Amino acid sequence: MNQLILSPTKGLLMALALLFCSWATALAADTTVMVLIPKGEFTMGSKDHSDEMTHQVVLDGYYIDTYEVSNGHYRDFMKATDHPAPAYWDDPRLNKPDQPVVGVNWYDATAYCEWTGKRLPTEAEWEHAAKGPDGRHYPWGHTIDATKANYGQNVGKTMPVNSYPDGVSGFGIYNMAGNVFEWVSDWYEPNYFQVSPAFNPQGPADGYDFANQGPVKVLKGGSWLAPQTSLHTSHRFWNQPENNSYGVGVGLGFRCALSADTKGRDVVKYDFMHALISMGKEQWTDALKSIDQAIERDPENMEYRQTREIIMKQIEM
Repeated sequence: MNQLILSPTKGLLMALALLFCSWATALAADTTVMVLIPKGEFTMGSKDHSDEMTHQVVLDGYYIDTYEVSNGHYRDFMKATDHPAPAYWDDPRLNKPDQPVVGVNWYDATAYCEWTGKRLPTEAEWEHAAKGPDGRHYPWGHTIDATKANYGQNVGKTMPVNSYPDGVSGFGIYNMAGNVFEWVSDWYEPNYFQVSPAFNPQGPADGYDFANQGPVKVLKGGSWLAPQTSLHTSHRFWNQPENNSYGVGVGLGFRCALSADTKGRDVVKYDFMHALISMGKEQWTDALKSIDQAIERDPENMEYRQTREIIMKQIEM
């Protein structure tokens, strides 16, 4: 029998050695759960505002985070990279580990996603994930429901990233309406939808410059402060990419994405890496969850299965 299975202690040391050798550049990265959005067509935009002209878009498959990036995950990033803390980091209303990080500018969000091996979603990817396979006006359906999102100062703070399970999108993604505005990769231009390409649109080359304040990036999804009118899945808001405050900063967050065709396998590897990190901390339940996710995506991988046996031996002890 393989010695890795016979000796959990030795197996754990070998696994951790593998972690440091193979994943040194991403040691501290802790990948959140992601949802695979398959390749397909959807109707982007709505009739609510002039900059939301409806048009057909076809996207290649991609992964997107199930949850907004939390303070806990962002803290790991700060510790690993010495990245400065975002605005409002010490605000007791907003800084619990399970609440979404806020007060991040576009460059902060981009740096975090790159640290985890991901990227910011495009506006089209974000909107498709929010609309779901059946094209909903709100993530949960076609009528507003105050019990399914955090908006309009109804709560007075952000809620944990796994809040409002009844308000998830048709793809099972949390808080795509309210809680925090979310940065996407695109520059904002009010007439872009009139000229946007049909396949994998990436946004305009430059952003619109409001009142000579500098070009702006797109924000999606509304926030805990924003009114009901900002909650529909096609709503477009904007901010200068270097700005992390200016009124909306207490509601500026993000989630990450990953291209399925080029980097989809990295999701599995990050799940495996997270399992090993959790093993090193003797967090066996978390390790089991992560390795099960890796096995689900790569069921024939014997290394993952052997690692699972190690974890199960520790849980059963």
